[in-house]
Amino acid sequence: MDPRSIEALLAVVARLRDPEHGCPWDLKQTPRTILPFTLEEAYEVAEAIENDDMAELCEELGDLLFQVAIYSRMAEEDDAFDFGDVVASITGKMIRRHPHVFGNAEVASEEEVRENWEAMKAAEREAKGQRLRTSIMEGVAQALPALVRAEKLQKRAARVGFDWDDLAGVAAKVREELAECEETFSAHADPLERVHEVGDLLFSCVNLARHLGVDAEQALRAANHRFERRFMRVEVCLGAAGKEPAPEHRDEMERLWETVKHEER
Repeated sequence: MDPRSIEALLAVVARLRDPEHGCPWDLKQTPRTILPFTLEEAYEVAEAIENDDMAELCEELGDLLFQVAIYSRMAEEDDAFDFGDVVASITGKMIRRHPHVFGNAEVASEEEVRENWEAMKAAEREAKGQRLRTSIMEGVAQALPALVRAEKLQKRAARVGFDWDDLAGVAAKVREELAECEETFSAHADPLERVHEVGDLLFSCVNLARHLGVDAEQALRAANHRFERRFMRVEVCLGAAGKEPAPEHRDEMERLWETVKHEER
């Protein structure tokens, strides 16, 4: 069998799940138990993309595809659906929701494409007998990373005009939320209020990123990578002097940090 074919992958998954000859670990798994691995694989795909590492991206996409295949196999064992149903579902959906590509519809802008997409999603829900949404906020998955979900909620509100008119207003809101955070610096401040104020500040920062055309989740991931890379370089420099990171070396760590930042720039 051609190892490049999807049939080869499905055969591997079927063997892993074979009750007599399969893998004991794979046989114990359920959709719920492998969910954390699926999320991890998705983030590893994101990391490969951010690193512009095409070889790594190829491998990580394979890992993610395996997740789809094993979920499908589990569903097939329960007579729910199989991999072919998954493929047919997404193929049909993409064709149906792109009538301007696969049909005769015409669109004038990217915004019109998005509007048509949402209208078709609503029509599909109605055709399935699903309850029509009573709020534009419905349907934003709770399991999304908080920064991603914040941006999606803000975009939903912006569709109906509930948004800032310009960057100046957004920046002013960030400063306002920061000031409210500062009011909780007191040792006697309510801990829950601190949580609320920090949350409001983060939410307003996502709003600022959105208005600047910056993906907040990707921006924070990039900041994490920079911090990690720079601090590891500080550790190397300290090690060359026979030292390790420690409170007593704080001044030197800060000096090295600034040196590393300058070198990167």
